[in-house]
Amino acid sequence: MSNEQQRKHLRKQPKRRRVQSATALPSPQLQLPKTAQKRRRKKKTEPVRFGLHTLKRIVFSSRWISLALLAAAVYALVDIYHEPRFYLTYIPVEGTVALSPEEVAKASGLPGSHVFAVDPAEAAGGIGELPGIISSTVTLRWPNQVYIEVAEESAVAIWLENGVEYGVTASGRLFPAVRPNPTLLRIESETQATLTRTQGDGTPGELEREGVNGGTVKDDELNTSLTFVPREVLAGAMQLRELRPAIEKLYYQPNGGLSYQDGRGWRGYFGTGAQMNQKLAVYESLVADLLSRGLQPEYISVSDQEKPYYKVVGAAPLVEGDPS
Repeated sequence: MSNEQQRKHLRKQPKRRRVQSATALPSPQLQLPKTAQKRRRKKKTEPVRFGLHTLKRIVFSSRWISLALLAAAVYALVDIYHEPRFYLTYIPVEGTVALSPEEVAKASGLPGSHVFAVDPAEAAGGIGELPGIISSTVTLRWPNQVYIEVAEESAVAIWLENGVEYGVTASGRLFPAVRPNPTLLRIESETQATLTRTQGDGTPGELEREGVNGGTVKDDELNTSLTFVPREVLAGAMQLRELRPAIEKLYYQPNGGLSYQDGRGWRGYFGTGAQMNQKLAVYESLVADLLSRGLQPEYISVSDQEKPYYKVVGAAPLVEGDPS
């Protein structure tokens, strides 16, 4: 049978019609267990949670926190270093007598220093090396305040040598005299007198100075400045000043000791030591005797009160009590 015959014998199918149901049956609702729901949500949000967790670990890592703190500390240090308020520019000094406040501040090394780079103990040690300083205290206060307080030996006299003035402490120590004090007794050293040339024709020659006893001393034998004034010299000078307050200046020679220019026209020599009251009594008796006889002394020496001597103008030196 051919294909065409087979199609003719096929039974025709009826047309389909849509049937409307009067009632709708509800479909059952299936609910997942809670554990399954959690697993499903966890799977959905796992990529996001992984990123946030990683980000939190990176941001709140102890290394990053340490690095942030280090950067903040470095910034603060740089800012403090460049801040002018932390530099010492004004340094008050209290307690100075012979030294100037500027000299004390310079010895401390504090001017222009940063407050965090200052060591008060080191600064006080530098001040203590100055002559005449007994003690020093350096106090720092925030942000740039510093105070220096010193205790200094006060001068009791002024020592003048080669045109340079030195302060003399009660112990006889010499230190540079910065502030002039006209109320102090001045003692001028005559150990290095005026230099003269040995050749009288004016040509360069060997320098000599006239000694106190008339001799000459070569220039290379000149003594250097004293570090301490001999105790007997200072004691004699202070006693002379106490007995004769009008004396403003004394002279010192190693051979003749202390002397002063009498306002009546001569030089009086008193030696050294603390017996100036007796020497002054002998001196005044000699002056009275010479003036009573109409003699003008050139100098009077009572360095040895047992054997005083004097020289009258135009005459040879005469020892008191000498029959000649």
